[in-house]
This record gives sequence, structure tokens and C-alpha cells, in this order.
Amino acid sequence: MTTSTRGAHRTPAVLVLEDGRIFRGRAYGAVGATFGEAVFSTGMTGYQETLTDPSYHRQVVVMTAPHIGNTGINDEDMESKKIWVSGYVVRDPARVPSNWRSTRTLDQELAAQGVVGISGIDTRALTRHLRERGAMRVGIFSGNALPDEGTMLAEVRQAPEMSGADLSAEVATTEAYVVPAIGEKKFTVAAVDLGIKGMTPHRMAERGIEVHVLPATATVEDVYAVEPDGVFFSNGPGDPSTADHPVSVMRGVLERGTPLFGICFGNQILGRALGFGTFKLKYGHRGINQPVQDRTTGKVEVTAHNHGFAVDAPLDQLSDTPYGRAEVSHVCLNDNVVEGLQLLDRPAFSVQYHPEAAAGPHDAAYLFDRFVSLMEGQRA
Repeated sequence: MTTSTRGAHRTPAVLVLEDGRIFRGRAYGAVGATFGEAVFSTGMTGYQETLTDPSYHRQVVVMTAPHIGNTGINDEDMESKKIWVSGYVVRDPARVPSNWRSTRTLDQELAAQGVVGISGIDTRALTRHLRERGAMRVGIFSGNALPDEGTMLAEVRQAPEMSGADLSAEVATTEAYVVPAIGEKKFTVAAVDLGIKGMTPHRMAERGIEVHVLPATATVEDVYAVEPDGVFFSNGPGDPSTADHPVSVMRGVLERGTPLFGICFGNQILGRALGFGTFKLKYGHRGINQPVQDRTTGKVEVTAHNHGFAVDAPLDQLSDTPYGRAEVSHVCLNDNVVEGLQLLDRPAFSVQYHPEAAAGPHDAAYLFDRFVSLMEGQRA
């Protein structure tokens, strides 16, 4: 990726999809060229959290809401230390942000971090195209010396695909660190970082959990060296079929019967550890308005999602696994995709969506309490 930042709002830009469709607009953020998988997010707010979510590594995010950047950027709402998206696509960027917490504009932040974007295109048409054709590789090109269309398309088609991509180690911490409990410490949790968001250990810390965040390369021995009451596997980018090491670690945890909770990529890891397959969705789930039913209670939640892969498990029957009986605990009401798994004979469960969601919704925050209940039960 090559970038510069001079005069971005006046600079022509071109978005090229791998099937040859082209959209023309203006540069937004840094000027240059970038490549990734084109996906769309339906959230009307929370763009700062989206940008800094490590699960979006190597993806070009198309925002379906027409007006983006209204609340600017602050230093408090980052989910990680940097922007992870490969590129950013908006229709009508805010000219002037209006929020008492804002310290700079979204355009300035994208430019400062070298993130190439495009504005002024018909994002509704682009979203409909991706829904019909599926997520695909894309390039954004901007600057005064743009290549010809044939050259741009050839470069897009040379970019790596998301299928088969092993990315978690690229976004995870390289050194273990501790997030202390807020108030009285009640439990210790080992959290395997596959692309963890900052809000996740915070939600656990609020419940009296001291969280030891470990690199994606952590071994079973590393996990148990912190003497955990529970083990957590985080969200993260890439194809779960490549994640053999986390699957092996999770199986070690399941064998010991330690309470286990997984979110997003962690749900896919649990699926693989139990013997289920995974598959790539046509265009994935991304945004903050996805309806999911918790089958254990019958409750329907509005939830935040960011996943392009899913677990292939039977929806309406129990499955026998090496660790006892398993069932699908949550399902997406839009398309019947598996959104959660749980073991009936061991203290382990996972969800495909984001109960820690910031900026929201918070319908699923109870899942952290469910994790606490598992640890309480194990201690008793």
C-alpha cells in the first residue's frame, strides 16, 4: 500500500472490484492504493470501534449508512492501538464533526494512519452488488496519476483472498499483559488473543475478573501457568480452517474441563475443536442490528456482528463430540447461521457475535455473567 495525504478531499479516486465493476469518487483519508476483501457494515454509529477492530484486518469496509464521521474521533473509544481496516468506503463524509469528545476528524485520522479511502460513491449500489455477487477482492486507487482500468483490475486480482488466510498472529499481542479486575478480584481468566478488542477484557474486569491476555501463539502450558479459573478465546480475522494451533490449545482446555468461553473466531475454534467444519459466508454479517435467538431462553437479541465465516453444525439435534454432547445455542434469524455453541457435559460455550459490543447494542452482555456462573459452579 502506498499513501500520501495532500489535498485528499479534492483528489479523484477509483474503486475496482475483482469482477470488473468500477466506482469513481473522491479520495478520503490517505491518497494511494490499497487492497483487501470488500465487505459492508450496516452500523449507523460506532465507526471508530469498527475501524480499530482487529477482526477487520485486510478488509475494505463499505459503510451502508450514508453519513459517516459526524462525531469525529476521540482517544477513548479505540478497540485497539491502531486502525486495522485496509480501506474505507463512505458516501457522504461529515464536513465538520460535532461532539464534545471529538478531538479530530475521521478524515484526519485515516490520513494520519495511512488508510486509503474513497467517498462520494453510491454505497447502496455497491452494497447491493456485494449482496448479490458475494464479498470479493477490491482495490482503491487515488492520486493524480491513476493507472488505467485494466492495470487496476489486474492488481486487484493478484491480491490474496481471505479464504485460506491465517491472520490472527498478525494482529495479536506479542507479549502477555494483565487487565486487573475492577473492584474485588473474584476470578482469573486466561484470554487467548486472536485479535481481541479492548472492550472484551474490560467487560470481564467489570465482573471482578483479572484477565491475563496471552499471544495467539500461547501453548496449553502458557494458559495454565496463570492458574486460570476460566479460559477465553477472542475474536480475530482470517479463515478458521487455518487455525490449527488455537484448536489444539482449546482441545487441551476441554480435556481439563476448565470453564471456557469463546467469541466470534473463538466460536469457530470451538466448532473445529468439537469436530465441526467451517465455511465462508457469501457476504458475511457485519453491523450492529443482527437478530439472534438464544435458544436456551427463547429470547431474541439485537446484536453486533463481524464475521465472514461460520460453523457448520446441525441446528436441530444434539451432536456427540469427544467432549460430550453439544448443541447449537444461538441462531441468526436472518439466515439460520449458527451463532452459538454449548457443551452439555462440560462447562464450555461460545457465540459468533459480540456481546462486548461498543458502541452497542448491549442485549447480549449477560453472556459474560453466564461465563462467571460457569466459574462459580466449577469452584463450588
